[in-house]
Amino acid sequence: MGSLDYLQEWYIRHCDGDWEHALGIRITTLDNPGWMLTVNVEGTELAGRKLDWVRYDESETAWLHYRSDGREFIAACGPQELNRALEVFERFAEECGSIDPRASE
Repeated sequence: MGSLDYLQEWYIRHCDGDWEHALGIRITTLDNPGWMLTVNVEGTELAGRKLDWVRYDESETAWLHYRSDGREFIAACGPQELNRALEVFERFAEECGSIDPRASE
């Protein structure tokens, strides 16, 4: 299963008639350019799990920053790094520990 497939399945598992209306998942673009993935984890098994900012800055376009404050998992990344951000969320959800996004390369 790919990381996008994982995110879709994770989303489906948490749709209960309420969560998806008030909370849910957002993928937006950034103006630097890049992507922002925000997964609201309130009301899920990931609620309360925190992860301090992790930053990988490989180049001006190849970068990834992510964290969880216990309410939201947030990943911001370069314009060609969205799949890495999705992979990091998958590992966070499965392991909820220290995550190295280069591990899948």
